[in-house]
Amino acid sequence: MGALRLAVEKVRLPFKAPFRIAGFVFDGLDVVFATVDDGRHRGRGEAAGVYYLGDGVDQVMAALESHRSTIEAGIDRQALQSLLPAGGARNALDCALWELESKRSGKPVWQLAGLPPPKPLLTTFTLGAESAQHMADAARGYTVARALKLKLTGEATLDIERVRAVRAARPDAWIGVDANQGYDIAGLRPLIDVLVQERVSQLEQPLKRGREADLDGFSSPVPLIADESAQTLADVAGLVGRFSMVNIKLDKCGGLTEGLAMAREARRLGLGVMVGNMVGTSLAMAPSFIVGQLCDVVDLDGPTFLKHDPPPTITYADGMIWCDETVWGSSGRPAA
Repeated sequence: MGALRLAVEKVRLPFKAPFRIAGFVFDGLDVVFATVDDGRHRGRGEAAGVYYLGDGVDQVMAALESHRSTIEAGIDRQALQSLLPAGGARNALDCALWELESKRSGKPVWQLAGLPPPKPLLTTFTLGAESAQHMADAARGYTVARALKLKLTGEATLDIERVRAVRAARPDAWIGVDANQGYDIAGLRPLIDVLVQERVSQLEQPLKRGREADLDGFSSPVPLIADESAQTLADVAGLVGRFSMVNIKLDKCGGLTEGLAMAREARRLGLGVMVGNMVGTSLAMAPSFIVGQLCDVVDLDGPTFLKHDPPPTITYADGMIWCDETVWGSSGRPAA
């Protein structure tokens, strides 16, 4: 592999406006940028960690620093899988190693991953959990969006008002909702009845992580999507019969290497595949865009929440996302 230089930087990303989900309100996001450099080629990765698991940027930074000597002695993606557990630190470094391999080999990341040339993808655009009127107004203003994802809070009456108001505002849009673990099994049926009436296409993570068995024998006409219940490849098999689809996020699973493995295993087991994000810059979305080529549903609107997305940036147009290789994963010129 050869010696590497590792650079790690913590950066604050302010949001355009506060963003609310069940149990949390965010006004910005801290992320870690990791770079590996062999003196000729450079690879980059970005991670925010997983806030609800206590995997924040300080933990990401500490994990990378604790293994600096091993990383700088030379490491590849296979060795990384056993060096670091799933989470933000492994994600940042794994993505950096993918780009480094791309630069060294002269092949773009999608080709290294065994995929056909990428194509633009329809992405959801997310509405934070606000009043029903506020969310309806935001939905009307989101003219670029053809697909909307609504954040819910577990307050059943208010959530139902939110869904109905947004559907009335945007009768044309694909709509999915994300409960962010806000419900229990007893309160789920009334919500699902309304989702059916309002032509909602999916319900993400209705129950708390660890309560997956509550879904045994539960039949839902609206597909249920596992997010917090699907952290890594090891979780995928246990979703069968309980969920229809798995939401892959690279900060959760620890990078593009495991994200691709999860997508392929989910397909093998008959599950649908979705790719999501923990918010971030275009650099964070770019590896997920590669996973998105294997997905049924794509939720990669993270940079749209930021006051500033450092260039080069991905492109949003007509409800679609496109990530040029110049953002991340460019093969550059073949190594001599």
